Amino acid sequence: MIEPSHAVFLSYASPDAVAAQKICEALRAAGIEVFLDQSELRGGDAWDQKIRREIHDCALFIPVISANTASRHEGYFRLEWDLADQRTHMIARNRVFVVPVCLDATTEAAADVPESFKRVQWTRLLGGETPPAFVQRVQRLLSPEPSPTSRPSASAVSTASPAISETVGSLWRSRLGLLGTVGVVVLAALAYFATDKLWLSKRGITSTPPAPAAPETATRATNGPAVSAPPPYSIAVLPFLDMSERHDQEYFSDGLSEELIDLLARLPQLEVIARTSSFSFKGKSDDIPTIGRKLNVANVLEGSVRKSGNRLRVTTQLIRADNGVHIWSDTYERDLKGVFEVQDEIAGAVVAALKVHLLPAQQLPGAHRTQNTEAYNLYLQARQFAKRRTDDDWRRAIEAYRKAIELDPNFAAAYAGLAVAQVWAADQHDEELRAIPSAEKAVELAPGQAEVYAARGFVRQDVNWDWPGAVADFEKALRLAPGDSDAHSGYARLLLDLGRMKEGVAEASKAAGLDPLSSIAWQRLAVFRLVNREFSAAHEANRRALEISPEDPRAQLQLGVLLLREGRFPDAIAAYRKVSIDVFRLVGLAMAEHSLGHTKESQQAFEEIIAKYTADNPSQVAWVYAWRGERNKAFEWLERAYREHDNDLINLKWSPFVDSLRGDPRFDAMLRKLKLSD
Repeated sequence: MIEPSHAVFLSYASPDAVAAQKICEALRAAGIEVFLDQSELRGGDAWDQKIRREIHDCALFIPVISANTASRHEGYFRLEWDLADQRTHMIARNRVFVVPVCLDATTEAAADVPESFKRVQWTRLLGGETPPAFVQRVQRLLSPEPSPTSRPSASAVSTASPAISETVGSLWRSRLGLLGTVGVVVLAALAYFATDKLWLSKRGITSTPPAPAAPETATRATNGPAVSAPPPYSIAVLPFLDMSERHDQEYFSDGLSEELIDLLARLPQLEVIARTSSFSFKGKSDDIPTIGRKLNVANVLEGSVRKSGNRLRVTTQLIRADNGVHIWSDTYERDLKGVFEVQDEIAGAVVAALKVHLLPAQQLPGAHRTQNTEAYNLYLQARQFAKRRTDDDWRRAIEAYRKAIELDPNFAAAYAGLAVAQVWAADQHDEELRAIPSAEKAVELAPGQAEVYAARGFVRQDVNWDWPGAVADFEKALRLAPGDSDAHSGYARLLLDLGRMKEGVAEASKAAGLDPLSSIAWQRLAVFRLVNREFSAAHEANRRALEISPEDPRAQLQLGVLLLREGRFPDAIAAYRKVSIDVFRLVGLAMAEHSLGHTKESQQAFEEIIAKYTADNPSQVAWVYAWRGERNKAFEWLERAYREHDNDLINLKWSPFVDSLRGDPRFDAMLRKLKLSD
């Protein structure tokens, strides 16, 4: 039986209180217990704990959506929605937890709601008027064995759109003003964007995979660091809690955690778990020993942030992961203008508390920051666009980076971000060339920062095809930040293109070890295992990627490639049909159907590729011809890919699809043109 007091949690913006009350009364009249917060005094530790407990225990969460929620970005309901969003990643995928209700004509695409709210059906209860059909639906969902296929009537429901909300600009305008004031530097993922191209071309990615969850089975990387005993100087920085009265400092608390990760990762003998893995525990109830086991670390740093007026209070605790014993704790109170100093001071204190005697003279290098608040706002906005990784958002990122640079021409991080975005957003090689001066300027302005070298290494690899220069940049980045998992991952990708497999496996394993709950890290390791024909190890690595993020198109695509290479063609077809990126789904189907002797089906998929994707994907056309043994056609398309500077062509040396071309003089000649010959 459902605990009565925890059956339904109704969350709403204050202006919608009357409508929410109507919904509540209709549900209670049917015997459904509803938690409806009607207090005008929201906030405070006791109330905050009660809200968190109610959302953690409720069976259904009903967010009440309207124009009021779209225009009010700092209401208490935002915390409730964030907590519900986090819980969606902890429950079974076939279980309904969020039941969105819309009071007006607000559309799914325009609504400012978590993405998990858009992946389920919405019910429109205009003004809060609640028909029996909706009450019956809630009753079915609360029954001991709810039917996963039960759906409300079409007249009452508007199916959620999968499109990314276009209201990000207004959301960030309202929230970034505060972030610019406190001056939090978020330096978490420049190299992440730079290395995200093992299987997907830059033009093929049109959506961001769901945020990864923390599976019970995740451990350190295969053939990476041992799982039996964590390194003594290993640490995970958990996302700091926002304890402010209005709960409006989450972006600051997240930013502080990210900055600490970045600063600590620059120390040589200190292993720092990457953001993806550390943040997978956000909003969850795992205790410190459990987190320590999952991440295989000896130490955990946690903390909280409380803002009152212009004063900021940051509390930190360093804890032994195996037994939860506190090693050190401290509290820092500063004016908002002293935020950078607080970040550096905490990082230094952690190093001292860990007693890293191997680094007696080691100093923490500071980040290259801007003091221009508006420039920093634009920089954060650009990074948010870049995280979405759609074509339109890459262009928005470029515009925001350029505006930031106009306000502060010495903003190195903005130049580095601009360089990466210019490569991803380019439709022609001439546009990609604009990334070169951006990357060079970033290095000129901040020659001591790892992220600028990672960005330039990416540009040199994908735009210049300058392999020695790219190697030098990534090696420099890793000397400056040896604990940066993204830099290790980017260097692994480069070594793969160069055919330096043994070194590449070591780098990919290191990246997965530093970010054990990153689906991308595990998927990249799976690629190496596949190329080495270590199929069992490849499946294991890719299985972990899918456990962490079941909808990740890279991992699903990798599964199809693995099955194709093993000759399991019917299974490969089933896997490829689940790939969400159309061109790669069609490429896989064309190959697998051909191998089964299904000429008609193979040709049908191939003709669709030719009709839709030849302008941007000539390399993929060559792969299909090569797989089908049509060598002359394959070489024709390889030449076209070379003329058009198709970035996917740099995968030629290791591509699993071109075995029929190896040994042909034309293949060796193409490798020489790419400067990839031994």
